[in-house]
Amino acid sequence: MAKHSVRWIASQKTWLLSFVLVFTVSTALVFLVRTSFDLCDRHFKDNESFSRLTAQIPSNGSPLDFMKSKLVLMVSHELSLSGGPLLMMELAFLLRGVGANVVWITNQKAVEDEVVYSLEHKMLHRGVQVFSAKGQEAIDTALKADLVILNTAVAGKWLDAVLKEDVPRVLPKVLWWIHEMRGHYFKLDYVKHLPFVAGAMIDSHVTAEYWKNRTHERLGIKMPQTYVVHLGNSKELMNVAEDNVAKQILREHVRESLGVRNDDILFAIINSVSRGKGQDLFLRAFYQSLQLIQERKLQLPSLHAVVVGSDMNAQTKFETELRNFVKEKNIQNYVHFINKTLTVAPYLAAIDVLVQNSQARGECFGRITIEAMAFQLPVLGTAAGGTTEIVVNGSTGLLHPAGKEGVAPLAENMVKLAKDVQNRLMLGKKGYERVRERFMEQHMAQRIAFVLKEVLQRA
Repeated sequence: MAKHSVRWIASQKTWLLSFVLVFTVSTALVFLVRTSFDLCDRHFKDNESFSRLTAQIPSNGSPLDFMKSKLVLMVSHELSLSGGPLLMMELAFLLRGVGANVVWITNQKAVEDEVVYSLEHKMLHRGVQVFSAKGQEAIDTALKADLVILNTAVAGKWLDAVLKEDVPRVLPKVLWWIHEMRGHYFKLDYVKHLPFVAGAMIDSHVTAEYWKNRTHERLGIKMPQTYVVHLGNSKELMNVAEDNVAKQILREHVRESLGVRNDDILFAIINSVSRGKGQDLFLRAFYQSLQLIQERKLQLPSLHAVVVGSDMNAQTKFETELRNFVKEKNIQNYVHFINKTLTVAPYLAAIDVLVQNSQARGECFGRITIEAMAFQLPVLGTAAGGTTEIVVNGSTGLLHPAGKEGVAPLAENMVKLAKDVQNRLMLGKKGYERVRERFMEQHMAQRIAFVLKEVLQRA
């Protein structure tokens, strides 16, 4: 009997590993992208025309079918595991899925490494051609293309560096996809051609407004026709999020690996570790929440903080600060650092609450937020940036101020959700419903089709 149990456990772990590996391959490019679209009312002048457009989409086809045989050139500032490039790759695969011819160019190609090789191989496997950023082949493709998509503000440098005198011929068919929310991207070297392109696509209304004001005030230029495109969840992610058996297996496995019990309450922040993502303030709030529970003599399961996105190999000053804080406060048993990963679904299945704590102007959008909501998790987020367009305060999560003044409210919100299981479940359920209503792949396909049709007509 004992041997049978051992064999059964081993087989389950083997199955789980296989599951996770398959899951990773099929969804790698949609996790952390933190990256699909919900073209939220854009600056729609005519919602009726948008309704007519979507009404014409056949139920058994894709709204992107009109892109069949079109030649699309995609220019990305880099090829990495960051959100922008992965999101652009996802769009490339959607276009390939309807028969478009897609060519990829990486402007600032890093030294060849496993990540670059793996991502390029994946694109080639899906039928996306990968060209050098410089040379006649790139110029010829840009001139022949039906559509050119520039990814991020930094990609604008490619225009003058490569196309040179041919820039004016290409600008009328350029769709510029902007994800940045930081002031240092407002340089004429990057965006001087922005007023002359066919359109700009931005991930949230607040970011679009920021770009509109900032380009006018700082650079004296005008934004082109601008479309606000909210991100969305892929079918792959939703399949796992809605599979209770898979979620339970992942939850048990991750919790076992972390050494936490099933009834412990896990608060997680899932982002690349940097000061702008607010992991330091998250840990301070977590420590305060433990103090509040002790002071108020609350009888609660153990609380744990999970930081997904760590990278001790980089040995950054900020990463060291985080670990030193945990050690100084003697909370090592309650804080867990997880290396950065493309596969966030296991952690979303394992935790109880997501904390989206991006600072300053917040996230341009924050795709991890809608991914967490798909897993019926409540979200504690900063009242800044795209988070305010996703999280409905008091309905799908709770918002707190950015900056140091947000630490105490975040701590209180942690205690509030730790005390009230029913409230956690209600917020998570409402979040899931909001995802189903607004942030699904079909919403993406409809909205992005609208943008591409307009841009192609203008080109």
